[in-house]
Amino acid sequence: MPVLVKTILLLTASNVFMTFAWYAHLRDLNHKPWFIAAVVSWGIAFFEYMLQVPANRIGYQQLSLPQLKLIQEVITLTVFVPFALLYMKQALSWNHLWSALCLVGAVYFAFRGVTGVPAPAHASPAVAATGVDGPEAADAGGGDGRLSEGAPPRTLSAEPGRSVAGPDHRSTPPSRD
Repeated sequence: MPVLVKTILLLTASNVFMTFAWYAHLRDLNHKPWFIAAVVSWGIAFFEYMLQVPANRIGYQQLSLPQLKLIQEVITLTVFVPFALLYMKQALSWNHLWSALCLVGAVYFAFRGVTGVPAPAHASPAVAATGVDGPEAADAGGGDGRLSEGAPPRTLSAEPGRSVAGPDHRSTPPSRD
């Protein structure tokens, strides 16, 4: 199973536990003292962490930290909306839809030109090998059109000469010319 799929599945299951740990006490334990709700929530959160920690470790093999966090936020809202509607009986407004669309835009920009996501069949060898498209593709090098299992994480350019998420997930300082 691909790393991204494993990560998303584990984070989704983790977020179900997280959502119940954070919010279900508002409905089910509202009549109990807060510390009882906190202990019950901690018990539920244990199972969240048993899924979330492996999910993040698996995902970090191919995703940058900001990408991993953004995936988690999108999954959180994907789990939270049905929870709020069906379990907590809350209403949603148009503002919720617009904010969700902003997250879709955030995902697009975070993953635009990412290596590790298979390139389309019509992609050039450089794009297929590196996942980098656009002006950065010329600097990304060639390749045989295949991504190896141990391919390094993608490099995203914030500005010329500066790597935001290189192979070791650390920022490279801008060159001083």
